[in-house]
Amino acid sequence: MRRVALVLVLLAAGCSRTSRKPPLEFIPDMDRQPRFRVQGETSFFADRRMSRPPVPGTVARGQLPSRLVPASSPLPWNLQTLERGRQRFEIYCAPCHGRTGAGRGIVALRGKWPAGDLREARIQQLSDREIFEVITNGVRTMPPYRFQIEEQDRWAIVAYVRVLQRAARGTLDDVPPELRGELR
Repeated sequence: MRRVALVLVLLAAGCSRTSRKPPLEFIPDMDRQPRFRVQGETSFFADRRMSRPPVPGTVARGQLPSRLVPASSPLPWNLQTLERGRQRFEIYCAPCHGRTGAGRGIVALRGKWPAGDLREARIQQLSDREIFEVITNGVRTMPPYRFQIEEQDRWAIVAYVRVLQRAARGTLDDVPPELRGELR
């Protein structure tokens, strides 16, 4: 029991004293590392600036220059492209936007947020590149699909969205006269 009391007294005595010496640091990690001050000057670099310019060609995340993404689809608009776009649209887009693009897919109907109506005028005014970038990077509650959908398939989806938009504002005059009798 005397030993425990002695240890407690020594610990209490050790805590009550103050010292002007810095504490011992066994593993200083990043507490005491050299660093540059923002906008400071140094002799380490030839231009004597501490802040370094970005590496040439660096692109901030989500800021891909427009010149690298074509303004319109690089794919030909043919039946094969539109069929591929329809397939990919029904796999990735229809659960939220619905098969017609009206924004009434099963996820949107049961979820707490509405999906956008791809046929509305605001979205029709977007360029092909803007629609492609929304598919690629997502917007608001829509997630990005750059990793799930290949680039060519994203362009095929853009082509199919344009078909849905055109079909939504179509009239009877758009149907060839020989096919009008087959309409219900």
